[in-house]
Order: sequence, then C-alpha cells, then structure tokens
Amino acid sequence: MQRDIQRTIEAVWRIESARIIAVVARMLRGVGEAEEIAQDALVAAMEKWPETGTPDNPAAWLMAVAKNRALDLLRHRQLQQDKQAELTYEIEGQLQDTVPDVALSVEQALDDNIGDDLLRLVFISCHPVLSMEARVALTLRLLGGLTTDEIARAFFVPEPTVAQRIVRAKRTLAEAKVPFEVPRGAELGERLAAVLQVIYLIYNEGYAASAGSDWMRPALCDEALRLGRVLAGLAPDEPEVHGLAALMEIQSSRMRARLDTQGNPVLLLDQDRTRWDPLLIRRGLAALARAEALCERQQRGLGPYAMQAAIAACHARARRPGDTDWGRIAALYDGLAQLTPSPVIELNRAVALSMAFGPATGLEVVDALLEEPALKNYHLLPSVRGDFLYKLGRIAEARQEFERAAALAQNERERDLLLARAAACVPALP
Repeated sequence: MQRDIQRTIEAVWRIESARIIAVVARMLRGVGEAEEIAQDALVAAMEKWPETGTPDNPAAWLMAVAKNRALDLLRHRQLQQDKQAELTYEIEGQLQDTVPDVALSVEQALDDNIGDDLLRLVFISCHPVLSMEARVALTLRLLGGLTTDEIARAFFVPEPTVAQRIVRAKRTLAEAKVPFEVPRGAELGERLAAVLQVIYLIYNEGYAASAGSDWMRPALCDEALRLGRVLAGLAPDEPEVHGLAALMEIQSSRMRARLDTQGNPVLLLDQDRTRWDPLLIRRGLAALARAEALCERQQRGLGPYAMQAAIAACHARARRPGDTDWGRIAALYDGLAQLTPSPVIELNRAVALSMAFGPATGLEVVDALLEEPALKNYHLLPSVRGDFLYKLGRIAEARQEFERAAALAQNERERDLLLARAAACVPALP
C-alpha cells in the first residue's frame, strides 16, 4: 500500500510539477521561490497521503497546497511592508487575474495561448541574461521535470556541472528581476532558438527515456508537442518552429507501435505501420510543407529541425520498411551533419549510410567515432556497431558490442532489448 502511494506521488509529480511551478511563479513573480514551494507541496503529499490515502484528484491537491503556501508568502510580504489595508484587495485581485480554479480542466485553465503559464515559464527560463546552457538546463528542470542526472546525460556533461548551472540560473533571474511574461516582437525571435532547443530535448526524453523502467514517457512528449503547437501560433513565419512541430507530430505518430503487447520495445523497422497514427502524420507533413514554403519564400535553406522532420517524413511515407528512401535519408543526414555537426548526428548518419549502401560503409563511419570523448559512455555507439558487425557476419564481435551497450544503458527496457540481441548472437555451426 505504501509503495503504491509512493509510486502515485512520483507519477503525479512528474506530470504536474511544471504546471504547479508555472502557476506559483506567476503569483510570486519568482522562479526560485516557485520551485521551492512546489517542492514543499510534494513533501506535504509524501507526509499526508500515506496517512489519509491518495486524494480523488491528486494533481488538484498538490496545486491547492502550493497556491495556499504562495498566498501565505504573499501575505507575509504585505505584512512586512505594513500594507495591511491593501492586503485583501491586492491578493484577491491577483488570484482573480492569475490563478485558475483547481477544479478547472487543463484545457479550460490554459485556453489562452498568450496567457499560458507554461509558455511564460519557458521564455523566462530562456532569458538572454542566462547562457544557452543554463537556459536549456533550467527549463528542462522546471518544465520537463527532469533530474539533474537526466539533463547531464542529454548534454553529455557531468551532473555537478548541470546542478551548478541550474542554481546560478535561478539566482541570475532573481537578481535581474526578469518579468513573468512572453516576449513580443524582435525579442521573441531572439529567444526562439533556445526555446526550440528546450522543447526538442524535452520531447526526446519522453520519446526515448534516458533512465528508469519505462521505454517512453508520453506525458513529456505530449507537453513538448503542445508547446510546439503553441509556438507555431505565436511565430507563424518562423520555418524552424514549424519544422520542430512537424518532427514531433511525425515521431508521435509511431508511439502506439513502439511497444508490443507485453510492453517490450519494438524498433522502427519491426513496427506494425498500420498502428501509426495517420492524423499525426498528416499534421506533421502539413507542418513540414509550411516550413519548406517559408524557407523558399525567405530564400533560405532548411534548418536542423525541418531537416530532421524531412527525414522522419521519409519513414512516414513508406508503407513498408522496404519502401523507405534510404538514399534520400542519407543525403539529408549529410546536410544535417554540415549544418550542425555533432557525434550523435554522425552516428545517425552511419545508420542511414548502412541502410543505403551496406553495413561496411556504416561501420567505417562508426569506427571513426570510437575515440570521440562525448560518446565514451553513450550506449548507442556500441549498439549500432554491434548491429553492423552482426550483419557482416562477425557474430562474436557483435555479441561483445551488444553486451557493452547493455552495460552502459540506463533505461531498463533498452537494457533488456540489448541483452536479448546479445543472446541472439549465436555463431553458425560449421
């Protein structure tokens, strides 16, 4: 019983913490204090729920506790300033203007895109007073609910480095007294790149969870996709906004096919494509077409998100794995590698080259990455190498690579999949 309640608390917190922080941050006009109060609400749940049982609406319970504590802090501030006469009027006015009723549905509470608390929180976290690394790390922490360890793995940097970035970022925002609002005009464009990067990383963490027992965390994907759609409305003439939206729509179309009936991961080429969501594919292809049209009108090439969406579109258009245009995908990865070179993109390019021109070609690219520091503990490097070796008939070497990949994998489902692949590496009898 206690364990069930603990799991419920963890699940609700993972999903709702960003909204709680966002609402409280708007009340208090401070990100650091908002996160502390949200954490207080979490602690209260951990103390109360084992005694009283899980509330009928756990998310509303946490939100109510956080709001009440924020109100207490507001009252305390007013009392300290000797403004007792204005206290009731100001707090009630702020509540009416800024705090949705906890009984309202999410759709009702967030029906105004411009007034979206979560979107405001994204732009605050991505304020120009912060470095790019700090903006991304802070937003992933506040909106994605990711731990510092998960963020560190996303960036391939030590966990203490990420922790320091987050602490310094909150301190910098407080000292700069950054307003809790969505930027407009030219300032919106300036902060867009950091916001897109944040949403992209949140989505990736949901699509392929870096740790834990779940292969995916759909709530993170849904939140990132929602924010992407909101941004598309806020910045309709920005090709990369539509490119990212297209990428997430198409990737999300595969969610139902990525697990079998036992909850085991199913790789892309093994998926039942009849389970792909045609509505999301259509939405994604439409968003990609919008991005391409804007690029043509503005006489500029596709950006990295639109280019990745074009790669995803090649898969979405193929009714069967054998219909996939791997030559086109390899060419797109060539362009992506030139536009935003990185070891991970190079690893993905190796897979595309392998499918288009054979595993020996892919292995040559992967072997050039073996000494890359950023990929030292990246489990997909030995996983991809093992796949190439297996296809080349080098079974014993492939088994070693899959076992090494499993040892590095932090996600339990992925580790099981890699161990199964290692076990299947049985040399043919002479």
